[in-house]
Amino acid sequence: MREHDYIVPARFADDPKFVEEWGRMMRGEVYDAAYAPFLELLIDTRRVIRRYNDTDPADMGALTEILRGLLGSCGERIAINQPFRCDYGCNIHVGEDFIANFNFTVLDEARVTIGDHVFIGPNTSIYTACHPLDPQERSTGVEWAEPVTIGSNVWIGGGTTILPGVTIGDNCTIGAGSVVKRDIPANSVAVGVPCRVIREL
Repeated sequence: MREHDYIVPARFADDPKFVEEWGRMMRGEVYDAAYAPFLELLIDTRRVIRRYNDTDPADMGALTEILRGLLGSCGERIAINQPFRCDYGCNIHVGEDFIANFNFTVLDEARVTIGDHVFIGPNTSIYTACHPLDPQERSTGVEWAEPVTIGSNVWIGGGTTILPGVTIGDNCTIGAGSVVKRDIPANSVAVGVPCRVIREL
């Protein structure tokens, strides 16, 4: 089932409370991250991820089948080297000819959209989840999320961290070890902590 531009997990699609809380999360509003059905989904996803990471790496058919059942959408050619980690999976949308190296981590509380012909180096993380700065408010379990978008023909160097709300334009290269906290315009080479454009293509 689709609500606006996001997927409501089918098993909870007839639960008005779940649909409301999930909608808050996907719209970037403050929501209850400790809501019990969310925790159930997180555990379900970890079970799928465990199966993926334990699958024989030579069995590309089985690996692709698991990814197709886990991700919100993906192209025909997709490869994610084990181990891989994500929170929900259904909020991740990748295009054609996608390759991610070892230890790719995605916290997909908001939509993560990745275009065609994207290469992601090892130990790269994409975060969408945000927590209050006030420690008392943070301890209540509330949070919000901001989407991440990566265009087509992008190369993300190993050890990069992409923070909530970031857009990386088409044809970019992000240097290894970068922390991307602001949008990177298309046709750029960017690197550093924080990540900055050092060259236009």
